[in-house]
Amino acid sequence: MPPSPTLEEQRAALLARLDDTNLTSEQVAEVIAEARGLAEAIQAESDRAAARAALLRTAPPAPATGTAPPGGADRVPPPATLGSLAQRFAASQGLAEYRARDKRGQFQVEMRDINPNQLLSRDAPAGTITNPSVPHLPQLVPGIVQTTPDLPLLVADLLDQQNADYNVLEYIRDTTGTAGAGSTWNKAAVVPEGTAKPQSTLSFDTITTTLKTCAHWIPITRQAADDNSQLMGYIQGRLTYGLRYLRDRQLLNGNGTTEMQGILTTPGIGTYQQAKPVAPAVDEPPLVDIRRAKTVAEIAGFPPDGVVVHPQDWESIELDQAPGSGVFRVIANVAGEAVQRVWGLNVVSTVAIAQGTALVGGFRQGATLWARQGITVLMTDSHADFFTANTLVVLAEFRANLAIYQPKAFVKVTFTASAT
Repeated sequence: MPPSPTLEEQRAALLARLDDTNLTSEQVAEVIAEARGLAEAIQAESDRAAARAALLRTAPPAPATGTAPPGGADRVPPPATLGSLAQRFAASQGLAEYRARDKRGQFQVEMRDINPNQLLSRDAPAGTITNPSVPHLPQLVPGIVQTTPDLPLLVADLLDQQNADYNVLEYIRDTTGTAGAGSTWNKAAVVPEGTAKPQSTLSFDTITTTLKTCAHWIPITRQAADDNSQLMGYIQGRLTYGLRYLRDRQLLNGNGTTEMQGILTTPGIGTYQQAKPVAPAVDEPPLVDIRRAKTVAEIAGFPPDGVVVHPQDWESIELDQAPGSGVFRVIANVAGEAVQRVWGLNVVSTVAIAQGTALVGGFRQGATLWARQGITVLMTDSHADFFTANTLVVLAEFRANLAIYQPKAFVKVTFTASAT
């Protein structure tokens, strides 16, 4: 009795039926629907295999038998990288079948095991791009430069990052006031015998929200879709860079309803702006404003670990000189790359924050970035006139949101003057 065909073989046989020009549109739709069902079954089988492998990795080691399996018994898969994302997409069975259909319709690759937070991190290596297929196609050069700006540090890098199991995110936000005279959260006191003990009062809000979809797409030619090196370059560079820049803007400025929750739009965060100076009026330079905001966060009970500033404000801070001395106040390595720090805080210089504003905070204590289901990459010609224009859409997306547990861990700074 011949062996039953595998799920992959069944799906390949179904897709081969699409070459039959006698199929009606209803029959084509039925074939595609059945193929998608098989694709989901294949993905589920892959997820089960991955879960089993994870359990085996965490199980106690088996007794030694004198021989070790190739590669070692405790070999762990390497972490996901931008290169592995693009290479897996380019090597996927779905892309091969899509090319076999002359790139008609659409297909997608869901990489649930790839953590978007890890993938979009500044430390995610680019990987090596190779072009094993279609080596004789000409290199198609688009009308814009293909290099991608490098982000030394991202807002997300300052935050605690976790994976979510569900689309709905529910958490507790501490709305208790800050420390100091009149505060209610810490009434601890020395109590004489026979005297009533003081009561401390805490305030909390239950926040219920959803993970938000962050996505964008780019058009590419059909010829570029046949060239693995170009295709992987688009995914690694343009799509991923755009997503992480969007994520930083959302983490700072999202409205919390139709968008991710932004720190600057969260009620209850601290603020600092120099009081109106009296004569002679002297505005504090941004360097001083940041230091005073650090104190505000420390008094609230959350020692800050980072500051986010606009590049032009950071330029002013780095070039600030003591009057008449010609000596820079901030010591920087002008001969090469150096970790950006001021007042002991990691500095994120980004256009995602408005000029004249900074954010000082205890980022890891105050909030967590939650993400779910990895990265999805989709390719289709079903858009506008792309079918007749020999153009395809490549779309990338992920789902995430920010849970802000302690708003008072963050201080919004409004600069009153530019450094000189």
